[in-house]
Amino acid sequence: MLTSDTVSETVWISVAALTVMGGFDMVSVFVRNTLVQLWTPDALRGRVNAVNQVFVGASNELGAFRAGTSAALIGVVPAVLAGGIGTIAVAGLWLWWFPQLRRTRHLVSPSSG
Repeated sequence: MLTSDTVSETVWISVAALTVMGGFDMVSVFVRNTLVQLWTPDALRGRVNAVNQVFVGASNELGAFRAGTSAALIGVVPAVLAGGIGTIAVAGLWLWWFPQLRRTRHLVSPSSG
């Protein structure tokens, strides 16, 4: 069983890891929002953006609920590790399910490239 002894108890390491993760998240949000704007036809852009914002807003709330429930049921450390493993698994599935996204090299509109 995982205990807090098996992960970082050093504050500066944990803060550094959170800083790096936050930076990567900011880049991810920027890329996703740019791709939605560039790849959506003009006539649908407002609707697609509205749906995207609903899912983004709901995912934060659902994620917080999942994290809190998991931490209460299995403990904080196992919940954090399971969440990290789940995140990597979802990213791997997206690489496999959406190869066009994997091949994207530039943030340009498909019609202009």
